Amino acid sequence: MLRRVKEGCTVSILNYHQKRTLVNVKLKWVKDCVLDGVVAGGRELKAGSTLVSIIASQSSSGLPIYHLQSKHGQLGLPRDLKVSTFLRRYPNIFEEFYCPDSAGTPVPWFELTREALEFHHEEVNVLRECNTDIVNRLRKLLMMTKERMLPLQTVDQLRWDVGLQHDYGSSLIIKYPELFSLVDLPDGRVGLRLLAWDHKLAVSQLEANSAKEKGTLMFPIGFTRGFGLKRKCMEWLEEWQKLPYTSPYVDGSHLDPRTDVSEKRIVGVFHELLHLTLQKKTERNNVSNLRRPLELPQKFTKVFERHPGIFYISMKGDTQTIVLRETYDRNQLIEKHPLVHIREKFANMMKQGRKGYLPLGSWRIADNACPCLCSSFVG
Repeated sequence: MLRRVKEGCTVSILNYHQKRTLVNVKLKWVKDCVLDGVVAGGRELKAGSTLVSIIASQSSSGLPIYHLQSKHGQLGLPRDLKVSTFLRRYPNIFEEFYCPDSAGTPVPWFELTREALEFHHEEVNVLRECNTDIVNRLRKLLMMTKERMLPLQTVDQLRWDVGLQHDYGSSLIIKYPELFSLVDLPDGRVGLRLLAWDHKLAVSQLEANSAKEKGTLMFPIGFTRGFGLKRKCMEWLEEWQKLPYTSPYVDGSHLDPRTDVSEKRIVGVFHELLHLTLQKKTERNNVSNLRRPLELPQKFTKVFERHPGIFYISMKGDTQTIVLRETYDRNQLIEKHPLVHIREKFANMMKQGRKGYLPLGSWRIADNACPCLCSSFVG
């Protein structure tokens, strides 16, 4: 018998006959311009917000470009886009000045404008108010894994999506030694381990919200207008929905990976994972390292293509983004986290800055930046 997470939520399948082969149904991908609009600008928003946090965390008035360029990997920007080029697009947020290095060569530095600083302080206040919620999202993410542990590299990939600050190691994890522990992994990396299981948190969003039909939990389904689902596919989907649901917080290693029952468990895992994100979406690359921690079979991301009524794959930009359909009413999130409101405000700031952007024809030396170096440079 499967371990029950909540009474009535997990269906025992020991007596359920698992078909040995996945039903061979292929559903087409149909472009959804509305959800593509939801994804558009997401990478720039993440990069801009992260850079504001990095610069604001420094005691000095700004940071040199070589320091910010070293953060390129965690910003999510295209590889061929320089951080300096990105910063100069938003002069209402990032102010550029020059300071000489030890050899007297002027080096670009960037500081935050007054408007950006005000935004950062507002964001910090919201993060403080939502601290418990963010901690619980991280706990649930770790509870879904086999060992209650993820490499920090994998957590970093999901950091922005679940609402963690860029310095969550020092600003959050270290404050909860009773919940989290850093461990050395066999491959030399560092992992984040959850120390305490909470049965109250081990309830998926589907279990909490979904109405049952004959004891089985069913996923909300919706398709892009004009999708045109064939009758064969409709019949398969109806039968698939009636299969037993296995909670993502329950060990699913006993399931035959070649069956539709196992596939429904995989769909449930990503359904829950996307619910843990603030904006109910994440880049497909962000889940590539989750196969082993979540006990998933090879080519597990195929469920995104096989279930376009649950997940939408946006091709916007130079990446693929998975969006949970049920959480959007056209291009608006049905339920907005307080941090989402803050991000929307910052997105408007970026939009205004980009609209009024003019290439800078000259540079300045800030009065309050690197006084000793600047005085020698000017002098």
